[in-house]
Parts: sequence; structure tokens; C-alpha cells
Amino acid sequence: MNQVFATAEEKMNKSLNNLSSEFASIRAGRANPAVLDKLSVDYYGCPTPINQVAAVSVPEPRVLLITPWDKSALNLIEKAILTSDIGINPQNDGTGLRLLFPPMTEERRRDLTKDIGRMAEECKVAIRSIRRDAMDKLKDLKKKSEITEDDQKNGEKKMQDLTDRFVKEADKMAEAKQKEIMEI
Repeated sequence: MNQVFATAEEKMNKSLNNLSSEFASIRAGRANPAVLDKLSVDYYGCPTPINQVAAVSVPEPRVLLITPWDKSALNLIEKAILTSDIGINPQNDGTGLRLLFPPMTEERRRDLTKDIGRMAEECKVAIRSIRRDAMDKLKDLKKKSEITEDDQKNGEKKMQDLTDRFVKEADKMAEAKQKEIMEI
């Protein structure tokens, strides 16, 4: 029975980590190297993350500077950024790329807060799905007479408490990100 809880908690943690990485990749008006995490460059025939072929720094709050270690990769990085959905045109100065993040409009902020709420809701749905699977496993254990009915009831209560804790954490993460977006 403890294995059921350990597995469920591990999966719920993965859901929260995924939500956290999704929030990090949201372009929020200030330069954040995490917006490049999902981009890869076709470097010598192999898709390679940008942060493995270049140094990514934030010299100013709204500027991201990408300096490739191999100058031949500069155009490849520029092409990857242009074909992505980041929505920023890089400025090529021959040695590196500058990404200038424009200030966000009020409408864009509202749209982002809605997206954040949607992402958090998807995470909570995933957490509840994990709970449902764990509850089914507890019922199977009871059916096979491996646990008693009291153990099943206690296990279900414990699983609900675990679920509530993770759902609350997802809400907290979403609220913090929404507050960050609206304050920029």
C-alpha cells in the first residue's frame, strides 16, 4: 500500500515540475533565458539545445544576449529563433544575437494570466487523475484481500489529503506567476 502512495506522490511531483517549467518558458516582458529552453539548433546534423552551443546572458532587464562558442552556429541559432513561436526578431551583430523583449501591453498581460490559469487547471486535472488511479489500486488491493476495508478507507483519506496538498501548491504557483505578470 505504501508503494501506491510513493508512486502517486512521485507522479504528482512530476506534474508540478512540468507546470513550473511551463511557467518559466512564458515570455513575461523581461528577459528570461528559459524562453530558449524548448528551442534547438541543427548543429552538425544533430538537434542541440541553444544553451549547449552558446552562452546566454541577461545584460539588461529586457535584453537577452546569445554568444555562440562556434561563430558558424550564429546563423543557425538566428534561424531557430526566427522559426520558433517566441515572437522576437533577433539582432545579429556578427558576434552574437540580441533579443530585445518589448514591454507588454495590458491586453497581453490579461491573456497571459488566462493561459497561466489554464496551465494550472491542466496540472490539477493531471493530479486528480493520478489520485483516481491510486484509488483504483487501493480498491484492487481490497478486492484481492491484501488490505482490510479500514485500510482502504484510511488510504483513500490519505490519498485525498495528498491530492489536496498538490492542488493547493499548483494554485499557489499559478497565483505567484499571475502576480508577477501583472506587476511588470
